[in-house]
Amino acid sequence: MAAGALDAVRRALREFPAEARRPENGETRLLQCLHLTACLPRPCIIRNALQHWPALQKWSFPYLRATVGSTEVSVAVTPDGYADVVRGDRFVMPAERHLPLSHVLDVLEGQAQHPGVLYVQKQCSNLATELSQLLSDLEPHVPWASEALGKIPDAVNFWLGEAAAVTSLHKDHYENLYCVVSGEKHFLLHPPSDRPFIPYEMYTPASYQLTEEGTFKVVDEEAMEKVPWIPLDPLAPDLARYPSYSQAQALRCTVQAGELLYLPALWFHHVQQSHGCIAVNFWYDMEYDLKYSYFQLLDSLTKAAGLN
Repeated sequence: MAAGALDAVRRALREFPAEARRPENGETRLLQCLHLTACLPRPCIIRNALQHWPALQKWSFPYLRATVGSTEVSVAVTPDGYADVVRGDRFVMPAERHLPLSHVLDVLEGQAQHPGVLYVQKQCSNLATELSQLLSDLEPHVPWASEALGKIPDAVNFWLGEAAAVTSLHKDHYENLYCVVSGEKHFLLHPPSDRPFIPYEMYTPASYQLTEEGTFKVVDEEAMEKVPWIPLDPLAPDLARYPSYSQAQALRCTVQAGELLYLPALWFHHVQQSHGCIAVNFWYDMEYDLKYSYFQLLDSLTKAAGLN
């Protein structure tokens, strides 16, 4: 009886994600959205969302070099472009360097070299803390989103990097307004209801360290507890090891310059970009309401049923 009940739970969990798999063509794009609540809880792309931002016309490499080129910024450096990623039995975070933004631009333009792959991606409101000279080129928040969500953003982040810089599959506890100023971003998305198909394992945390010789070594973070992370690469999934992932159906979308992606909290996302893409995102803290409780229940049932 117990085995039969467990099988029933597993079957229900496998069938549960079907309702979230829309639109079925795998592309989510809205031409206009008058109010954020009309889009919840699915991602949507809003065209012409940033036309009133001076940044859309100003933020070229020459402008950044002239305005903030001498400013030191935090830069994630990795050997292969993957930061916050599973490597073997470790969850590996990037090395962090403080470099003049002009040097990052030189590397992106091929005028200078630096070991590894560079990505300006520090996510603690780095636009305000490191590049405040650029704040006047955009709004401090997204007014219609702030009105709909009833709050202002917790963080406003600046992103700039090489095409090889990739964000591994993960989820955030934030409502995310992702704005592309130059270039384009490529998102692979899974709804929270795909959790039964997405594996999590516990890993010892570690970080890349860049040696004086320009090579990388992995060093354990002794003071940190183990980290739950997704070991699967959705671009090349190991279906022999994670067969359940074959039942997941990713949504894919490209966010182009001048467009804004609304990415709801708890949606899994994997991100790639064009070389030298410039973006800003606004993180609004999620409401820990019934939606969050539902996800926690789904997560707990997935683990209890052995589908993790």
